[in-house]
Amino acid sequence: MRPDTRDTDTSWLRTRLRTAPRATAAFGALVLLTAFLAAVLTRAVEAYETHGLREAVTSAAPESTVLELKTAQPGLEQPQQTREDEVLPEALAAVDARARTLLPEPLRVDRTQSAHGVRTGKSLQALDPWLPRPYGLPPRITLLAQSGAAGHATVRDGRLPAADGPVTANTKTVEGAVTAETARTLRLRAGSTLTLAGFPDRPLTVRITGILEPRQPERTYWSAEPILRTPALANAGGPPPAFYWEAGVLLAPEAAPALLGGQTEPERYWRFAPAAQNLTAADAEALVDRVASLEDGPGLVHLREAAGPTAQLLTGLEEVVGEYARTRDAITPVVAVGAVGIAAVAAIVLMMSGGLAAARRDTELALLRARGGSLTGIGGRLLAESALPALPAAACGLLLAVLAVDEARLLPSALTTSAVALLACAALPVRAMVAHRRPRTNPERGDLTHTRPGARRTVVELTLLALAAGSVAALRRRGTEGTADLLVSAAPVLIALVAALVLVRLYPLPLRRAAGPAGRLRGAVGFLALARAGRSPAAATTLPLLALLTALTTAAFGGSVLNAVADTRDRAALLHTGADARVDTPDGAALPAGLERAVRDVPGAQDVATVGISHASEHVSQDKQSLAVVAVEPDAYAALARRTGLGGFTADRLATGDGVLGAVASPEVAERLGHAPHRIDTNGGPVTVRITAVRPHTPAVPEGDFLLVDAAGLPRPGNATSLLAAGPDLDGAALRTTVRDTGTRLSVTLRSEERAALSDSPLQSGAERIYLWAVAASTGYALLSLVLGMALTAPERAALLARLRTLGMTNRQGRQLLALETLPLALLAAGGGMAVGWAAVRLLAPGIDLDRLALADTYGATVPAGAVLRADVWSLALPAAATLLLAGSVAVAQAWWAGRRTPTTHLRAGDLR
Repeated sequence: MRPDTRDTDTSWLRTRLRTAPRATAAFGALVLLTAFLAAVLTRAVEAYETHGLREAVTSAAPESTVLELKTAQPGLEQPQQTREDEVLPEALAAVDARARTLLPEPLRVDRTQSAHGVRTGKSLQALDPWLPRPYGLPPRITLLAQSGAAGHATVRDGRLPAADGPVTANTKTVEGAVTAETARTLRLRAGSTLTLAGFPDRPLTVRITGILEPRQPERTYWSAEPILRTPALANAGGPPPAFYWEAGVLLAPEAAPALLGGQTEPERYWRFAPAAQNLTAADAEALVDRVASLEDGPGLVHLREAAGPTAQLLTGLEEVVGEYARTRDAITPVVAVGAVGIAAVAAIVLMMSGGLAAARRDTELALLRARGGSLTGIGGRLLAESALPALPAAACGLLLAVLAVDEARLLPSALTTSAVALLACAALPVRAMVAHRRPRTNPERGDLTHTRPGARRTVVELTLLALAAGSVAALRRRGTEGTADLLVSAAPVLIALVAALVLVRLYPLPLRRAAGPAGRLRGAVGFLALARAGRSPAAATTLPLLALLTALTTAAFGGSVLNAVADTRDRAALLHTGADARVDTPDGAALPAGLERAVRDVPGAQDVATVGISHASEHVSQDKQSLAVVAVEPDAYAALARRTGLGGFTADRLATGDGVLGAVASPEVAERLGHAPHRIDTNGGPVTVRITAVRPHTPAVPEGDFLLVDAAGLPRPGNATSLLAAGPDLDGAALRTTVRDTGTRLSVTLRSEERAALSDSPLQSGAERIYLWAVAASTGYALLSLVLGMALTAPERAALLARLRTLGMTNRQGRQLLALETLPLALLAAGGGMAVGWAAVRLLAPGIDLDRLALADTYGATVPAGAVLRADVWSLALPAAATLLLAGSVAVAQAWWAGRRTPTTHLRAGDLR
């Protein structure tokens, strides 16, 4: 071969592209798709983690996330005028501006929701007798001279408070404003006056000048101190329980000096609302560190230089971010299992495309080597030939991923795309250089029957077996807790690879045994199909089988995870509501008459039951009523319990005989009361019950202890306090309308809404999407690998059919021959994929923790009983069935296409196929 030159290389590339434009375009499309998936997966993970952090910060209570810098009132040793000047708006604003500059990145402040001012450290007792006193205790008022009221409220009545003239510590009359909710609760209006104790000479009088309607009341300005927005009942502390109203009143910022004249322990504060819109997932750890520094570290030293030596910064932001980080860290290892599966399948298919291309051009490359071509020269040209379509395709895939998913850094996705491009470029030249490292004079048979595994392959297989065993053992022992571990995350992939290598070794054995009986059959189609399947090229069998089993295992595992998550959420929602819909009365009041009949007419309501929940003493001599007694109508309630699947039983379990009520109890209650007749003391009087059945749950009390009895058997049946409705197509909107039409305040809880609330977290929904993509991508790559394997032998099949047609084979027999020839590999892949997928789920289920992935934070991390990872039949069967269907369809399509052309098209002089 002549020395490589630029013109020669260009001529080589031009010739190759002209010779196989479709193959080049198909290869470029494969690289484009794989690069897009690699980049978009990386970006999607970072994007949902970013959205999760922002959601965690914005959805948390503002009093938990606000950064409050506060310090005591100016020192008493200072002159009175100096003390008063230090609490005026100008001085507070100067400290606010300086403190804001001292907040380190990535902390960013939302100036629209931040505020500063002076407040009373101790609430003041209101002396006015006309104020509401629920337990005879007077309300207590917190005064806040806070900035920015005009921009955060609409004046409904009156005007904003102002300071008429200079205000000093001796001022005893100031103006204030309250929210509409405070005015409604405390019966205030514009012009009302509040007389507040806590001042030495005489009480402080606050004249209410305006009633305000907060703008964005749920945000930090109004909710950093919730009583400023909405009054709350506070416990006075001693037995018996007693409560009083706590409320907040806004003063004019210029009236702050008036708070210095009493015993109210006034304090200056600066509240900084965190801005979450620019936070990213990478900021979580740094955010916790910076907040810790501000609370008790170098950051606090700098803040004290601005606000005073006794200043403290208080916030719960680090707890909110820490909870987010714990949830993310719990979900990430589970997601890594699916992500590694996608990556492995994509890598195998890319390597398979290079291996099949090398096998298709084996004769050409062998001829080049025999004529003196250097190994590096051939490898370099093949590398350039692969890089020409691969690099632009990878760049386009990265661009599409950036356009599809924003809110993510470019570098991680660029690295994954570069890895795809590198693998795509290297697959063909590496495979060719390994196969032709020595020049060959005679072509070698490469079919399955002739090929024998060598010592190197045995070592590789044993190494993979050891890795798979170690990965499974580590996952079962350690689980998915902690950081994502590549070996543990690759457990399903390693199981699939080991199984594929075992099946490749065993595959020729049944073909050899079946070929003999098939040869004795009357027709030749069966024998030819089995003989052809056994003599198919090893490259067309091994690589597709590896890709198929890995893809099918990943799809089965991902589908099983999604199914387990859905089942867990369904169960959690059911345990929360007890049925498809639940209607409860406030404070145990009775349900309106006719509500049950009205709910039965709601579209989709199939079973409706009313229950009365009360408490009883387990012994007649006891005063403590700790046992939840549920009075039901047996027939209706038993039908509803069976439909919901929560502790179903037959109505006769609640039958009454000889003055003893049959009862269904929870396990703990049954253990305490026993199964003999037992007398309990209900609100209606003593009654004797005998436990006839034990159930862990019941719709009326889905979580907790309970005792079900027939309401008609109680001495004085109580009121029905709850209504339960079941039906798969229950119309929630119609139910709410029906309940609202009763004119009473009833709470309606829908199972569908509770179910939806469990998956609204960005972290959880994003992780689910990753697994959904894993299932879809794995199925697609499985089908693609099957098509690539069949495409390698397509010319040979066409030539074979042409020869057989000259010998009298009909088109129908040709279709049967190709279908039967592809059937063994397709059956092996489909059956093996189902078996390996089932085995992978069974082996790895004990180590897969779905708590955080399945359930939202509002439900904690408790998975309902029985909610574990199980093999999903549809996830196993559907990809396998699609594989069989596609294999048969491609074979029939090949036979049909070959049948359209004349035998002379395929059989040319000198053709060695």
